Amino acid sequence: MLSQVSVFTENRKGAMLAITEILCREEINILGSVTNDSPEYGIVRMVVSDPQRAVQALAAEGYMCKMTEVLGIEIQDRVGELNRLLKALDESNISVDYLYLSFNRASGSPVMVFHTSDSMEVEDCLQAKGFQVLQLL
Repeated sequence: MLSQVSVFTENRKGAMLAITEILCREEINILGSVTNDSPEYGIVRMVVSDPQRAVQALAAEGYMCKMTEVLGIEIQDRVGELNRLLKALDESNISVDYLYLSFNRASGSPVMVFHTSDSMEVEDCLQAKGFQVLQLL
């Protein structure tokens, strides 16, 4: 499993820049991210090189942050691979709350990062179906 950092921020010009400036200053690499917004607030979800230090640095600057366990599943870079993963989840009656793309820096392969209600059970299920669950990106 991976640790994801969720940052709650106002939906305003420069909000993402302010977050990346803090991470840059701390030399924390963003390995994958997705943003969700509403008219007033947004959530930036990220897998980073040092999640605990990222939360500490962002919280010190006044951001409300949360760490969440997510799964990173390495897939092949070819047509239909995301469909194959989603089909395996559907066959096991597993719902995905959200997902986003990253890459395994060592292999160069795509990694689907996603959140579900029971990460441990889903991890075991996907491994049994032949998928590689990553611990680090």
